[in-house]
Amino acid sequence: MVKAMTIIQLHKKENSFGCSCGSKSINLTLPVAPRPFSRIRFAGPDAEARAIPPFGALKWLEENIQQGAEIARVELDGPGDPLADIESTFETLQLLGRKYPDLKLSLATLGLNGEKYARELMAAGVTAITLLVDAADREVAEKLYAWIRPGKKTVPLAQAAAMLVEEQPLAAKAFKEAGCEVTIRTTVYPGINDDQVAKIARVMAGCGAEAFRLVPCSGVASEEDQLLSPPDRETMQRLAEIAAKYLETTIAPAREHHLGVDCPSVNGACETPAMQGLKPSKTRPNIAVVSMGGMEVDLHLGQAYQVLIYGPREDGLTCLLGTRPVPEPGSGSSRWQELAKSLPDCFAILAASAGESSRRILGEQGIAVLITDGEVEGTIDLLYNGTRKGKCKK
Repeated sequence: MVKAMTIIQLHKKENSFGCSCGSKSINLTLPVAPRPFSRIRFAGPDAEARAIPPFGALKWLEENIQQGAEIARVELDGPGDPLADIESTFETLQLLGRKYPDLKLSLATLGLNGEKYARELMAAGVTAITLLVDAADREVAEKLYAWIRPGKKTVPLAQAAAMLVEEQPLAAKAFKEAGCEVTIRTTVYPGINDDQVAKIARVMAGCGAEAFRLVPCSGVASEEDQLLSPPDRETMQRLAEIAAKYLETTIAPAREHHLGVDCPSVNGACETPAMQGLKPSKTRPNIAVVSMGGMEVDLHLGQAYQVLIYGPREDGLTCLLGTRPVPEPGSGSSRWQELAKSLPDCFAILAASAGESSRRILGEQGIAVLITDGEVEGTIDLLYNGTRKGKCKK
């Protein structure tokens, strides 16, 4: 049945909580999934996933609530895919549901294994699903994805692409039958999948989806260094009018800031869900940085003997405030517990790399470990976006 045409334009800037500014309640995105199912060709180079562990996700939520945020819904998201590491996802849902039983829970996923886990996820408290569908035909999926890995073993792209476009409608049906709200999110890549929008909307409407969200891709280069420009407003409007024949359609803006983490399963392009919710607070206004020379984030957390502490001075300028020692290696997990105790005022640590143990333990203490190889000052600017009053001049 063809639905009445409804197009909703979203122009509000999204803040660091992953929500629309200006509303009383927010949708909080928790980056809990470390492993992706796929990689879009039009994305930056591979990087270590920035995901927080289940206890870190709970503490993240608690801190937002303590700051007075009114949470309408929590969505589990990337940098990977929540269904690619299902045990961790169920653990996170259990922790959140036990502490906040009335909280609305959702997740964003490519949909692989969705048919298998739909009812279990619903029983675990999930009431809404954002299904990331960027292609309806195998040939288009092959052009769009560099690889698709449904399991832990590599599958030939043609075979994996066929599996993906076959399983996504099944996942949509399964989630709908389980009682979840299903929203389809499609990232538009001009010349690659823009002619797929109508078919995606039609097929997914037939599977029970209730809403359609169109997102323009960012201006990124392919693996062959061919620049892919974002679609213009007229193109997005035209595609929205086509999709709105089948589903209520929203045109959403591409996110403005990211650190370049490889997370192709989120919005179909490189995004940084780990940044959605990272924000200095009254209790944790500072950030720790691991750097060899102070200019670049260029050191493994395990190799660091000290961290640089950045944060706001009394006049509001964000500057280097000092250094703190990192406990000596050799004490196992207690090393990271001690480090967490020494950083009660820090909401995150920037490092070039970090082990799973350190990320898990620090995350449990409410300190996110962000992996990047960027320049220190530029990355600090990004993390304090919207809160800085200027740069510290020496």
